[in-house]
Amino acid sequence: MDSFLVTGPCRLEGSVRIGGAKNAMLPLMAASLLTAGTCELENVPDLRDTRTMMQLLAGFGVRATLGDGRLAIDASRVESFEAPYEIVRTMRASIYAFGPLLARFGRARVSMPGGCAWGPRPIDLHLRGLAALGARIRIEHGYIDATAERLRGAEVSLTIPSVGATVNVMMAAVLADGRTVIENAAREPEIAELARALRAGGARIEGEGTSRIEIDGVAAIAPFSHRVIPDRIEAGTFAAAAAITGGRIEIEGCDPGHLGAVVDTLRGCGAEIVCGSGRMAVAGPGRVKASNVETGFYPGFPTDMQAQIMAVLSIADGTSTVVDRVYPDRFTHVPELCRFGARIARDGNVAVVTGVPRLEGAPVMATDIRASSALILAALAADGETKILRVYHIDRGYERIEEKLGRLGARIRRVAG
Repeated sequence: MDSFLVTGPCRLEGSVRIGGAKNAMLPLMAASLLTAGTCELENVPDLRDTRTMMQLLAGFGVRATLGDGRLAIDASRVESFEAPYEIVRTMRASIYAFGPLLARFGRARVSMPGGCAWGPRPIDLHLRGLAALGARIRIEHGYIDATAERLRGAEVSLTIPSVGATVNVMMAAVLADGRTVIENAAREPEIAELARALRAGGARIEGEGTSRIEIDGVAAIAPFSHRVIPDRIEAGTFAAAAAITGGRIEIEGCDPGHLGAVVDTLRGCGAEIVCGSGRMAVAGPGRVKASNVETGFYPGFPTDMQAQIMAVLSIADGTSTVVDRVYPDRFTHVPELCRFGARIARDGNVAVVTGVPRLEGAPVMATDIRASSALILAALAADGETKILRVYHIDRGYERIEEKLGRLGARIRRVAG
C-alpha cells in the first residue's frame, strides 16, 4: 500500500482546480441502471470509488468507459441483479444500486454495505422507504433481497434527512405507479444534482433542495447526459489548507454557494475569503483563531469537513470545541492528530481542541477518506517529516491530491509501501 511523505511546514500559494463531486457522481452512476441505453457524464474524477462503482456496474452486465473526465455507461443489457460482498464491502455507496434495480427489474440482491470504518451507519431508512413503495424485503446471510412486481407511489417520511435514503427512494420512485412524497428529505446539492439528471431522462420531480420532494412516476427513464457539479468537500479541504499553512490559494472551478457554512467557519478562524463566480480566493491568517464548530445536515457545517477543521483548530490560539451531530462516532482521526502533538480530548460526540503553537511530524495512519485529508493538512503545518500510511483511503475521494498540493508548493510525494 502506498504512503505519503510530507515535509513541513510550508506556505501554500497558487491556484488549484476542483474536480467533479464524488458524492454527486456515484448516485448518477447508479441512476444509469434506470435506463435502457447509454448515459454520458462529464467532469468525472478518476477516483478509486469511481473505478469501484464501474466494477459494480460491470458485474450487472453494464458497460462503462472512462477517459478525459467523460464517463459513458451503457445499461441496455443488465444480466445480473446481485451486488456481491467483495465489492460492496469496499464502498458504502454500492447500496445506491438497490433502488434502480428494484424499480426497473423488480428484484435486487445487495450485500450489506461497507466503506469507511467509523461508527454504525444503518441503512434502515433506505429499506423502510423502499418497503413503503411496495418492496418485499428480507435480510439473510449478510445480503438484502428485495422483490416487487410493481412499485407504487407512497408518502415516505424520513426520521433524519439521510442523503443515501433520499437518493434510493428518489431513484425507485421515478418508475413507481403514482405519486411519491418524501418528507424530511436531504437538501444537499448532490440531491438536486440527481433530480436534474433524472429530469433530463424524463422523470417528473419537484422540490429538490427543500425538505419535501414530490415525484410522479413515469413508464421509463431515457438515457441522460449530465455534467457533474464541483466537489464542495475538495474545495473546502483546499480552503482549510490555505488556513492552516497561512497561505494564499485561488480555488477555481468551485461553487462557493455550496460552501456557506465552511466559508463562515474559516472566516471565524481568521481566514480572508473572497467568493466570485466559480472561484474562491482564500488567505490564511498569521495564527488561526479558536472557534466552535457543530456539524449538521445541509446547509449546516458538513460532517465531511469535520476532520479537516479539527486539524486547522489544532494550531489555533485558544480552545475550540467540535461537535458532530450527524455521525457521533466519526472521530478516528483524533488519536492520529494527537501523534502530531495536537491536544484533543473527546467525550462522546464532542472534541475539545486546545491549540498548540506548532505540530511535529510523525508517522500516522489514515482511517477514512476525510481523516486522510486532515492528516495531510496537519503534516503541511508540522515541523519535519510525516509519513501517512494507507493513503488508498484518500484516493477514494481526492484525485491526485499530492500533485495538486505539489503545484501549490507542498513538499509531498507518494511512495510505495
